[in-house]
Amino acid sequence: MHSDRFRPLVDTEGPFVSIYFDDSHDTQDAAAQLDARLRDVRKHLEEQSVDTAVIEAMDGAVRGTHPPVGRSGRAVIASGDTVVVDEHLIRPPTTTVIRVSELPYLIPIVEHGLLHTVYLLVAVDHTGADVTLHRAGRVSTQTVEGEGYPVHKAKSAEHEFGGAQPRVDEAIRKNIREVADRVTQLVDESGAALVFIEGEVSARTELVAALPERVAEKAVQLQGGGRTAGTDQAEVQHEIGQEFLTRRLATIDDAAQRFAAGRGTGLAVEGLADVTAALRDGAVDTLIIGDLGDATVVADTELATIAPDADTLSDLGAAPERTLRADEALPLLAVATGAALVRTDERLSPADGIGAVLRYAENSSAG
Repeated sequence: MHSDRFRPLVDTEGPFVSIYFDDSHDTQDAAAQLDARLRDVRKHLEEQSVDTAVIEAMDGAVRGTHPPVGRSGRAVIASGDTVVVDEHLIRPPTTTVIRVSELPYLIPIVEHGLLHTVYLLVAVDHTGADVTLHRAGRVSTQTVEGEGYPVHKAKSAEHEFGGAQPRVDEAIRKNIREVADRVTQLVDESGAALVFIEGEVSARTELVAALPERVAEKAVQLQGGGRTAGTDQAEVQHEIGQEFLTRRLATIDDAAQRFAAGRGTGLAVEGLADVTAALRDGAVDTLIIGDLGDATVVADTELATIAPDADTLSDLGAAPERTLRADEALPLLAVATGAALVRTDERLSPADGIGAVLRYAENSSAG
């Protein structure tokens, strides 16, 4: 997962409140269930003496966005009364996670979040399209109505050879081009990483063919859905979730292969000592996060120097001013240095629950 989306957290002062919960909208009482979860979250935050303004800001962020379709999780991270991160997750967490800490907690997003927070969903037919822009949990939809007419196929050979069919074909091409132009404009303006396309096979195929190559390579055709009333949006969202899951697994697989290949060559390290050393040097290309448990690291006041223990930090000429959870500090330091983040699965089990693929070979490991 690219870390650019978390960059605002690096420049934000704590303490932070990080919340992860199930906000699925797949039952008739989904709204009531959400209310109950938010009341529970509020209770826990009040017990931890979190300011009311922070609680209200987080509650308002959740209630103020379009509800998801089907199974979903939610990630909300706030600093003070400002919500810095607000994202939907492909899968809801098994239990609600609430942390009030010096640093934000990112791992559940790395594990269950969308690889790309900005994407388009295009429901297309031969008359136009409904184009929905998804941007970090915010949803906006617009309609493109093509001016080409008629778009219905000729129903007789007489019409077919009498000139009606070419007019129909040209009308369809005109409408598809209008949709392609608008989709291209939205991709360029929003930086969308993926374009999901639903609708009849012919309309989907024609739209992809009409897109410029830089946009067409981002297109993913969905088997379900369409522009007609009564479309099963839960099925569409399931397909989108499966596509993101497939891409996440491919990212883990790539990291696992690079990690295995880098062992013994200086291009991969594992364990708290060596990974913190690589992070200090800005050498980490991809941080591989496993089960860190309650492990801690120490840092100076500004988090400019970090080490697995106070002695190592002192040897580096820094005063051990802060003791931090490793599962919060290491991902945030990776974000600060532009490293990608990957949550491990059974293919990866680095020492101490942490590993890294490096940008370049390090000459020596931490002492």
